[in-house]
Amino acid sequence: MRKMLAAALVAQMALLGASVAGAADLRTQPVPDERDGVRIGYLQCGIGGGVGYVLGSAKEIDCVFTSTIGSRSIDHYTGTIRKLGVDVGFTTQSQLIWAVFAPTAGYHRGSLGGVYTGATAEATIGAGIGTNVLFGGTAGSIQLQPVSLTGQIGLNLAATGTSMTLASTN
Repeated sequence: MRKMLAAALVAQMALLGASVAGAADLRTQPVPDERDGVRIGYLQCGIGGGVGYVLGSAKEIDCVFTSTIGSRSIDHYTGTIRKLGVDVGFTTQSQLIWAVFAPTAGYHRGSLGGVYTGATAEATIGAGIGTNVLFGGTAGSIQLQPVSLTGQIGLNLAATGTSMTLASTN
C-alpha cells in the first residue's frame, strides 16, 4: 500500500511540474491548439471541503472564467462535483484550474455551462494534489483542457469516476 501511495504521489508531482510550466503562460494572447481550437482563457474553481464516504462524495464548486485577452473576469459559474468510487478521507476547500479552448477567439456568456464527465485521482496527506480528466460541455463548442490540477489540504485518497455540472450565475 505504501509503495502504491508513493508511486501515485510521484506521478502527481510529475504532472504538477509539467502543468505548472504550461500554466505559466495562461494569460498570453490566444494560442492555437492542435485540435484547431484557440485558448481563450481559464476557469479557476474553488471546491468546498468535505468528507469522502468510501464510495463517493459530492462537493459544491464556484468558478470564475477569465479571458486571456485583458485578463478580466467575464463569467461566474456554480455547480457540483460528484465522485463515485474509492474516496476516503477529508479535505478542506481546494482550488483547481483549467485552460479553456474555443473554435475561434470569441466567448459567449454561459458557454461553459453543462455536464463534464471523466475520472479523478487524488492523494493528500497534509497538503496534496489531484488530477481531473473531464470531457463534456456545450455540444463541443467550448472545451476545458482535459486534464486539470487540484491543490488541497486534508487527509484523502481518491480514485473515482467523476461528473461536474456547471451553470452560469450571470
